[in-house]
Amino acid sequence: MDVVVTYDIDTTTAEGERRLTRVARVCEGFGVRVQFSVFECRLSPVGFAKLLGRLEDEINPATDSVNLYCFVGTIPDERTSLGRRKSHPLGEPWIL
Repeated sequence: MDVVVTYDIDTTTAEGERRLTRVARVCEGFGVRVQFSVFECRLSPVGFAKLLGRLEDEINPATDSVNLYCFVGTIPDERTSLGRRKSHPLGEPWIL
């Protein structure tokens, strides 16, 4: 399945800055960064569950937010882009 991950991590503290880095690293392991806090991922159901678990382990649910959007079709088929285009091909589902 194709998934878009967006996050907003509270970086008003040093610990928040570290969480932001850890969340970004988790997302980099599952997909492609398309904007600072936005990743596109192609995941198997098991990969999706692992991503959820890893993100839950990293965030502070009282101050941070993460949103995951699952697409019926593929992201390239569903995407409408404006402005500068960036190439960011998605791979096949990963077996994790």
